[in-house]
Amino acid sequence: MSPELGRRVAFTLGALIVYRIGSYIPLPGTDIVHWSQVSGLRTPGLFGAIALPAGAAARHFAIFALGILPYISAAILVQLVCVGSSRLRGMSAAGDHGRARVVAVTFYVTIALAAFQAYGLARGLEGVRGLVVAPGPAFRLTTVASLTAGTLLLIWLSNQITARGIGNGLALVLAVGFLIDLPEIVALGVERARMGYISFNMIAVAAVLAALITMLIVVVESARRVVALVFPPRTIGGRSLGETSANLPFKLNGAGLLPTVFAGWVIAFLAFGLILGAGANSSFVRQLGHGHALFMVLSSALVVLLTLVYTAFVIDPERASEQLKTYGGVVRGVLPGEATAAYLDAVLSRITLIGALYLALVFVVPELLIVYLGLPFYLGGAPFLVVVCAALDIGAQVKQHAMLRTGS
Repeated sequence: MSPELGRRVAFTLGALIVYRIGSYIPLPGTDIVHWSQVSGLRTPGLFGAIALPAGAAARHFAIFALGILPYISAAILVQLVCVGSSRLRGMSAAGDHGRARVVAVTFYVTIALAAFQAYGLARGLEGVRGLVVAPGPAFRLTTVASLTAGTLLLIWLSNQITARGIGNGLALVLAVGFLIDLPEIVALGVERARMGYISFNMIAVAAVLAALITMLIVVVESARRVVALVFPPRTIGGRSLGETSANLPFKLNGAGLLPTVFAGWVIAFLAFGLILGAGANSSFVRQLGHGHALFMVLSSALVVLLTLVYTAFVIDPERASEQLKTYGGVVRGVLPGEATAAYLDAVLSRITLIGALYLALVFVVPELLIVYLGLPFYLGGAPFLVVVCAALDIGAQVKQHAMLRTGS
């Protein structure tokens, strides 16, 4: 290991330790013992939804209880607005100054979302008997301030990991939150099997499926569809260069986690609207819960649709064709202009459909585990994606540092 890589690894570990310490600093005015009894119920409801991304921070209702989800939500919202707004999209493409303005907008949206979620959680916690020592405006204000500041501190810490450490800081913080809960989830499954609620065969099947999902994510996230490019002979500095070739790679999953996150939002808002109209006990509302057929069908359709729409807006084959024409490049064996645009569009359509079906599969398989295996806990597809992508990013950076050290 090179000294530079060693320093980066040490910095990353130190930053993650700070994150873990903050996950045990409780909010002012809460009874930790009572909270532990409430949050110990592992259900995919309100507390389960909080605990999945935030891990121990949510179970102890610490200052990091919101995690970095408000920032991720804000980034996705701003990105979606960029897709639909030519003004904001032009701002993001206008060099460093324009990107800095988009980052600033994302930061302010993050503060608003974190404060809104923190206030809602404060009001909800006040309704749990014995949890809040002194309910009232003072508790709500301190909760909003503490949780919002905790989210901003985590964002800064994640950015520091990305700049000075190794791997993507945001992905690592999310991955650590998921991985910390993994031993407890496994222990819970084993305990339920020993008590006879589920069989050890079901646990074995779940483990095999989890391994297969992980392998699928590794294969797809590492896969690229390469388009061969050719550039004509050029003269640079009085030196004549012959025909050069290059590759234009496209990821099979160019949309990342956005479709799965946004699909969850759509279903959550739909369920909330139905609850207001028909009540929480409506059969249709219950079908929108995890593990139900309507939820799986609707979420799969949304993931596929959103992946196709997002990729179509982000990657424009006609624009790519014009840029190639500007630099004198052509796709090998394809005429420039409209023929190149049509070829790139066909390539993108095929790989985007594969990526969309892959995301839907990763999103739905955990739901099938709930239905057919009767698992006593909920673990969605997002943790698999986050952990595997974080590991792949770390591996790529380690390999890059090794190549720089050897000079190859």
